[in-house]
Amino acid sequence: MPLQNRVTPFGDLIATGHRGTLMGNRGCLHDAQKQIRRPYAVKRWIICVLEFRGRHRQVMSPGRYTELFFLDEATALAAGHRPCAECQHERYVLFREIWKAANAGLLDGAGYGAACGAEEMDSILHAERLDVGRQKRTYLSLLSELPAGVMVADAAGVPFLIHKDGLLRWEPGGYSRNPSGNVCAPDGTVRVLTPGSIVRAIAEGFPVSLHPSALAAEPPRRAGA
Repeated sequence: MPLQNRVTPFGDLIATGHRGTLMGNRGCLHDAQKQIRRPYAVKRWIICVLEFRGRHRQVMSPGRYTELFFLDEATALAAGHRPCAECQHERYVLFREIWKAANAGLLDGAGYGAACGAEEMDSILHAERLDVGRQKRTYLSLLSELPAGVMVADAAGVPFLIHKDGLLRWEPGGYSRNPSGNVCAPDGTVRVLTPGSIVRAIAEGFPVSLHPSALAAEPPRRAGA
């Protein structure tokens, strides 16, 4: 029976037999029976590689952090995670520097400025990914103004990846070119899943890694393209 440790673009934890390409951490979320009891335990939501320095872990060991898994980096970023400063150090540094440059005004307004580090970044991301009811925080934007690598959802709550000149439907096993319903509202707006500060970092040039299925699928053209 699959464990409930696979993360969706909404940040929800589901059980699926499909394997992920990246691991993640939000603290210890499970009990002694490997049942999820809370959606997060810390503000530090990170993205990790599957293998690092030969370390081996027993998944959901009692009292240890809960090993979460993602389809790919686009999914993890949409859920509000960021690269780990240890096992993905170079990628973390790249993300941090691009994220800081893309959000300079936000950081200055919060009183952080150039001194913004991982703790401050995690606090900002935490406020962006959850609302006061601890539900996924989303916002509306014109699809035409969003960069590739960002994830959005249609009115039915189906997640899509913006990929080059089209949209790919997200599923636990990969991406497909089978969109259901209308992703855009009549005025071209979409519900954005990826936190705003991360969207700006992607627009600034942060390269988002994708599941191989995104390269294999030929995306449908955007509405109005």
